[in-house]
Amino acid sequence: MNTAIPTKSLRLFCSAALIIILVSAFFPVHAQTQVKPAEEAPKSPIIKTLPPAYNDQMARLAEILGSIQYLRNLCGAGEGLLWREQMANIIAGEEPIEERKADMISRFNRGFRAYRDIYRECTPSAVEVVNRYMRQGKRLSGEIPNQYGR
Repeated sequence: MNTAIPTKSLRLFCSAALIIILVSAFFPVHAQTQVKPAEEAPKSPIIKTLPPAYNDQMARLAEILGSIQYLRNLCGAGEGLLWREQMANIIAGEEPIEERKADMISRFNRGFRAYRDIYRECTPSAVEVVNRYMRQGKRLSGEIPNQYGR
């Protein structure tokens, strides 16, 4: 059951809160002029969905996949968008809320850009990074379902 706050509602709430904070900062209410507000109807509690317990491992896996995507193509693996598609499949399988989905995509892009900024050509150290990340990615992709049952 997904009980997350819709993104549009969250933006509206944040905008309203920001306006209230700004208005109260510029137009302070003095104690002697305060008017007691009429009793408001009780508001229903906001329920926030917590990320899965394996969120940190998924974030790391996303970064690894982004790094592998860049480095494997740089080193001539000829895989095209294979690793990006793997990330898209993971996201589709997870069906995360928008905020978590955006974080996973951001992590993938961070991994991609980190090595794009360092490596312009395939070097022995780039190959070693790929091999190390392939082992880490394999370990993580095995640990997550074994440890958390997904």
